[in-house]
Amino acid sequence: MIQKSANQIEEKLLANEELNVIDVRETEEVATGKIPGAVNIPLSLIEFRMHELDKSKEYTMVCRSGSRSGLATQFLQSHGFQVVNMTGGMMEWDGAVERAKQSQR
Repeated sequence: MIQKSANQIEEKLLANEELNVIDVRETEEVATGKIPGAVNIPLSLIEFRMHELDKSKEYTMVCRSGSRSGLATQFLQSHGFQVVNMTGGMMEWDGAVERAKQSQR
């Protein structure tokens, strides 16, 4: 499994490198702040939403501490996706965060 630190991911973001970040935390957790541009797909839904992903792209998986994103990374790799796990998760993230917008009803 390929792993990168939060600092390595932040460096790529600051260098304007294309990053496809998937945050596998629950919606309520993501509402507290996520990496700018990250897409929220809770771990429990990865299997059902992986058809939305493109196997020609690399995805960086993120969660709170790196554990759930590690599981998501292993699962997606076993299905032929290019995936990187961000170790330490959002607990180690010192970069900018994007707050969730209020859901529209």
